[in-house]
Amino acid sequence: MTFEEHKEFPVDSSSLKDVRSFAREVLAKDPLFKTTSDDVVLALAEAAQNIVKHAYNGQPTGDTMRVELSFKDNQLVIDLYDKGKPAIPQNIKPRAVDDIKPGGLGTFFIGQIMDEVTFKTSASDWVNHLIMTKNY
Repeated sequence: MTFEEHKEFPVDSSSLKDVRSFAREVLAKDPLFKTTSDDVVLALAEAAQNIVKHAYNGQPTGDTMRVELSFKDNQLVIDLYDKGKPAIPQNIKPRAVDDIKPGGLGTFFIGQIMDEVTFKTSASDWVNHLIMTKNY
């Protein structure tokens, strides 16, 4: 099985439910993802939330973020694109898990769930391009 599906969402925290629903719908099409679907949706939701919070400082701008899910050669790839403030990959680090306080664990969860996470900047019409890969 191979697929590639994409959708754009307003960059706003109110869109995060729709981002999760889109991913669930795509992943529900094949039983291969049944046991990992919730984790993958969590990683995607955390990444989308980081776009809203960090690339746009939580401010509505009318911009959209693009979410692409593709599966080929036993590899699920999630691409997220946005036009927000350019990410500085070396500054994106999860905080220590034993540092108990609300928030800040999104990048930790993403790193635990996905097999590879890559940031690119200045991707064609977009500013930021996050690539998350999970092998099956």
